[in-house]
Amino acid sequence: MTPHPQPPQPLALYGPDFAADPHGHYRRLREHGPLAPVRIAPGVEAMLVTDYQAAVDLLRDTHTFSKDPRAWQETVPADSPVLPVLGHRPTALFSDGAEHARYRDAINDTLALIEPHLLRAEVARVAQQLIGAFAGSGSGDLIAQYARRLPLHVFVTWFGVDPADAERIVDGIGGMMNSAQGAAAAYADLVDVVTRLVADRRARPRRDLTSYFLAHPANLDNDETVRQITLLMSAGHDPTTNLIGNATLHMLTDERYAGSLHGGAMTAHEAVNEVLWQDPPIANLAAHYPRHDTEFHGVRLRAGQLVLVSFGAANTQSGQPTSDTGVRSGGSAHLAWSAGPHRCPAKQPALLIAMTAIEQLTSQLCDAELAVPVSELLWRPGPFHRALVHLPVRFTPLDTTTSVDPEREPEGQPAVPIGP
Repeated sequence: MTPHPQPPQPLALYGPDFAADPHGHYRRLREHGPLAPVRIAPGVEAMLVTDYQAAVDLLRDTHTFSKDPRAWQETVPADSPVLPVLGHRPTALFSDGAEHARYRDAINDTLALIEPHLLRAEVARVAQQLIGAFAGSGSGDLIAQYARRLPLHVFVTWFGVDPADAERIVDGIGGMMNSAQGAAAAYADLVDVVTRLVADRRARPRRDLTSYFLAHPANLDNDETVRQITLLMSAGHDPTTNLIGNATLHMLTDERYAGSLHGGAMTAHEAVNEVLWQDPPIANLAAHYPRHDTEFHGVRLRAGQLVLVSFGAANTQSGQPTSDTGVRSGGSAHLAWSAGPHRCPAKQPALLIAMTAIEQLTSQLCDAELAVPVSELLWRPGPFHRALVHLPVRFTPLDTTTSVDPEREPEGQPAVPIGP
């Protein structure tokens, strides 16, 4: 097989140009074959998989590829802003074989304790209260005032985080995902919050996910517990925020939704599904490293070389029907949740949170519409995510005289929406 020609230099996947037009970048990369070189930060290069079948093959090939980044990490500046996302830690994301299975079992078993009907009720309750906080004004930012705060409340509740540390959780996750100056400090602050939480629960267990992690038969030590929790928080909060924001924008701008959150022929479920195909909240990630020099889909790869999967590019290249019918069919499925042994373990809770959040918007802010032209919306820079900075809307003001503080738990309701 003749290797595809490579571009003269790696294409940058950070900065405002990429954030404004990621699909234009993906089209340029596809001209050079199923994999193409990219730059994800100053001085940090990778091969990006943009082909659907190549992505599936990579995600499932544990014989050729490893998830352990330590050999690659030695070639990257210690202060690189991508290391808070890609640098090695003792978690399921950066391990293979038996070690991966041990961490993954702890994650799967702990997440399995979440009762879906209680989670849905909790999300709906907090959603109503968050909407009530700005609905009387007739305008709001659905990112800052809603999409970012709703998953935050759920994570604080699940893991038993002190509400006073909630904003540090959000700032830590957002800062590390932006992969810009200050990313390392943001991640370090997130770790500090969770380290103190784990130490407290080791001494005084409670009915929360942190305590369940510590009690799991995998016998995680404190640092391993901290790292699994920070992994779940970073892989759960920001992507769920982005999914809510991206799907809501889709409903506000696609003509099939009648330009508002209520009144079109499409549902929140369909909006979420289309966004997972077209603009997945995690656009480029799934870092893999060849165990030895190899040729993959006609491209030579070096041992230890960073290879990333572009979920955004692979999905839109997969040959599936697009917005003509709103229905996907055929043998392929979108890769927004990844695939293979490292596929997302929290797919169902994340979908439930996003669907419920959007359904609450459609039921309460029926005539909401964008308050600015779509061309004026800003997207957060960074190689890994597809994330709006803001989503300003206007709507008919609602009577909010009976709204409740979202931080206050109503009497008689369980503090944590998980099973015994």
